[in-house]
Amino acid sequence: MKILSLLFMFLTLPYSIDRAYAVSVSVSVSVSSEIDHLIAYVTASDCSFIRNGSVHPTSEAVEHMKKKYQYFKKKINSAEQFIELSASKSTMSGKPYFIKCPGAKQKQSRIWLLEELHHYRQNK
Repeated sequence: MKILSLLFMFLTLPYSIDRAYAVSVSVSVSVSSEIDHLIAYVTASDCSFIRNGSVHPTSEAVEHMKKKYQYFKKKINSAEQFIELSASKSTMSGKPYFIKCPGAKQKQSRIWLLEELHHYRQNK
């Protein structure tokens, strides 16, 4: 009986590994597409980003987020983690980032990006 159990495990192991890899890859692709969307959303916005009291255009905000994303990439497994680690607060000072869009009140970038992520997921 032990031999049959071992044989079954041996024969089904490649299927289990392939299936686990496929799930892992699909999660990564999904997370990547959400992060890409958020970066494109910031790029296309006509908003100003406030980091540590200094106002920055979207081009600088995107460049900064991408640098932080590359630094934290191994710790990021979701779009929410991307927002938290790369786009919501200063790593040095701990101060939150803010966004100011024309005709709207200033708000924390974390909230603004989470709202867009929610909207993106609803409309997929």
